[in-house]
Amino acid sequence: MTDETRQRGLDMMSKVYGWDMPDRPGEFFRYTLDHLFADIWTRPGLEMRDRRLMLLGLLAAQGIEDLAEVQVTAALKNGELTEDQLREIAVFLTHYVGWPLGTKLYMTVEKVIARRKKEAKE
Repeated sequence: MTDETRQRGLDMMSKVYGWDMPDRPGEFFRYTLDHLFADIWTRPGLEMRDRRLMLLGLLAAQGIEDLAEVQVTAALKNGELTEDQLREIAVFLTHYVGWPLGTKLYMTVEKVIARRKKEAKE
């Protein structure tokens, strides 16, 4: 891949995760950065918010709390979703993914909101 592709991937990965992503060595990171973030996340047709909503649904369905926390945090930081919208997403998804998995997402949303409020006070 080109340096331009690499930089596009780093920029998008930083935007998706909500922090500055350093370049890292290794084949797996190269595929992740150069393909997923430089090519897939930057495709036209969907906004970042749309992609984030789909990803939150997927993470809820699979019960992946750590990545859901990253996505919820980034969505709030980037202004893509509000606290109330994230709560509503959790309520809505609960009825499709099941109560235990939906509860995990809801608790993750509340955890991120509480952490952000605490940090804002400090």
